[in-house]
Amino acid sequence: MEIKEFDEIRPYEEGEMKQAFEDLINDRQFSLVLKGFAPWLPKSVRNGLLRLAFIGVKTPLDFQLRFMKPVVWYFVRKYTDGLTFEDSKLSTLHSPLSIQNSKRTSRYTFISNHRDIVLDSAFLDVMLNKNGYPTTVEIGIGDNLLIYPWIKRLVRMNKAFTVRRGLTAHEMIRSSQLMSSYIHYAVTQKKENIWIAQREGRAKDSDDRTQESVLKMLAMGGSLKDLNIVPLTISYEFDPCDYLKAQEFQQKRDNPNFKKSKQDDLDNMKTGIFGYKGRVHYQCGTPINEWIDELQNLPKNEFFKAVAQRMDQEIHRNYRLYPCNYIALDILNSGERKVESYYTPSDVTRFEEYLSAQLAKIKIPNKDEAFLRERMLTMYANPLRNYLAAHE
Repeated sequence: MEIKEFDEIRPYEEGEMKQAFEDLINDRQFSLVLKGFAPWLPKSVRNGLLRLAFIGVKTPLDFQLRFMKPVVWYFVRKYTDGLTFEDSKLSTLHSPLSIQNSKRTSRYTFISNHRDIVLDSAFLDVMLNKNGYPTTVEIGIGDNLLIYPWIKRLVRMNKAFTVRRGLTAHEMIRSSQLMSSYIHYAVTQKKENIWIAQREGRAKDSDDRTQESVLKMLAMGGSLKDLNIVPLTISYEFDPCDYLKAQEFQQKRDNPNFKKSKQDDLDNMKTGIFGYKGRVHYQCGTPINEWIDELQNLPKNEFFKAVAQRMDQEIHRNYRLYPCNYIALDILNSGERKVESYYTPSDVTRFEEYLSAQLAKIKIPNKDEAFLRERMLTMYANPLRNYLAAHE
């Protein structure tokens, strides 16, 4: 497949960045967004400062390091209680020297559970950069989120490729083939890392499971081994979108035909970015190349099922658990307090106050407090349930 075949989905390339930047700052809607951050500055001054800051930016990686990295670290400082990252399993020798050599020479396809539409990959980017990796990740973003031209332009400048949604069966096959071929090209030829979620959309109840269809899509463009896949576990202490997810559960319960609007998607993005998350941890699991050969003799469908299950076990056993996970499980188990050694009375008070504050944000007709509370508790209990099952 020729490189030009990827033009409809790929991020911008080096020679396209300058024009994309000019188009971005001249976009009327983007200008209104910028005005909201600095309403006292005239448009000409804002654009002049941006042009000055853009000097020397030639590639999407340059753009990330110059513009996005400071923004993401600001979000970490303001909306989390700390961001941590563990990657020792990316080296089979587990020594500092071998890990450094692996970072310099290897590229990875990180497949993770999905917590936040925007920040899952952004947090990974800054941690890869902080830990000495030569590049960040290219990411797939659903075109349902690219509702304005400036958003599409900005994410393409920020190393994003487009995942098409809402297609017919025939269109989906072509789109999947194209995306798979592009991901193989990005990892093996462009020497880029890739981040992709283990499933389409977030697991609303935090019961994280890898969709076999994701693995089958990745295999359409070549061998899974070529992608150097790493199961990645993302653990949030608090999910700022938990009440929105609970609300959607009730809306779908009361109206099976309910569908989120574009504004709902924007609200989720905004809440995820600017909401309090507590502690956040990223844990790299063992690359699947270290065990995938054990499964090669399975029939095709059984093979993808087995790979997905093995990846899930790796993701589940690497959760970073917090008091709220243990408290939620005990509450759901009729207050049996089987795991009470992992939390204190002050932890319980804090979590109950948090739940009450989140539930109060839900404004829908016929609000079912008991149902909504159960849904939110389940979101916090499921990572612990899966962790315990993975360690049995």
